[in-house]
Amino acid sequence: MAMRQTPLTCSGHTRPVVDLAFSGITPYGYFLISACKDGKPMLRQGDTGDWIGTFLGHKGAVWGATLNKDATKAATAAADFTAKVWDAVSGDELMTLAHKHIVKTVDFTQDSNYLLTGGQDKLLRIYDLNKPEAEPKEISGHTSGIKKALWCSEDKQILSADDKTVRLWDHATMTEVKSLNFNMSVSSMEYIPEGEILVITYGRSIAFHSAVSLDPIKSFEAPATINSASLHPEKEFLVAGGEDFKLYKYDYNSGEELESYKGHFGPIHCVRFSPDGELYASGSEDGTLRLWQTVVGKTYGLWKCVLPDSGELAKPKIGFPETTEEELEEIASENSDCIFPSAPDVKA
Repeated sequence: MAMRQTPLTCSGHTRPVVDLAFSGITPYGYFLISACKDGKPMLRQGDTGDWIGTFLGHKGAVWGATLNKDATKAATAAADFTAKVWDAVSGDELMTLAHKHIVKTVDFTQDSNYLLTGGQDKLLRIYDLNKPEAEPKEISGHTSGIKKALWCSEDKQILSADDKTVRLWDHATMTEVKSLNFNMSVSSMEYIPEGEILVITYGRSIAFHSAVSLDPIKSFEAPATINSASLHPEKEFLVAGGEDFKLYKYDYNSGEELESYKGHFGPIHCVRFSPDGELYASGSEDGTLRLWQTVVGKTYGLWKCVLPDSGELAKPKIGFPETTEEELEEIASENSDCIFPSAPDVKA
């Protein structure tokens, strides 16, 4: 008998959730940030969805949000013509970067020293975060508003998407290397550093391209219009969500649909795998984030597997095998006053 997928529902937002991003794995676990049209991006514990804090300061819808690799900094892109950089530990605003139009996307370099932004004014901007007073470098060439912009190839190149075009840029020369044109609007883009894979969604299509050359690798067709897709870190599965409120899970190698779940009450705008691949998160028009298990029934985070013979709960795994439970408790007590106060709002 197949086990039933039971997503964790993370409430708190009051408008559609339009973007989300995970940090890398840190000594304190990994973290999840969400962007919402309510203008209040939220930070959560990645494996449980527990609310950590809300970044307050934007005066319009927040369209994009990201965390740096070690989850010490956050960046957000908003309709108030600004991008903001935040201290993700204290929640303090570190800087406001003024733009001339709505900002849609933000991305840190691996060393967190530079921030890439893009938006409705069709320009890519690169800010030196160690010199916030300096003017940003600008790259022009897009013919419509930029939806997504990402560093790639160890920050030597940039990938960006506008309405129907994906472009690859050289960081050193600030020039376009190559472009891809589509016959319909590009809805999302994800970059996978391991293997240099680019995941693009448009219409019902989920396409995989080389991030180095933009050459096609493969593509799948979904039953409905897809707004976002994410590839598992081990490249075994991909998940996608869109206009029919469903999440689809596919075998990456064969393209076979493995599972589909309907858990949201509105179109799905964004979906991403966690850095350890144990779960994926989805954000929807219904104002919620949901966390889904990659392997249903496994004991992980707030999910507990009941052993059929004894009726006892399976012992939860410790996420970081080199750290003992006592050390984790000591770390938590030492840093208990360094993060925003928590509030329980996660339910199965």
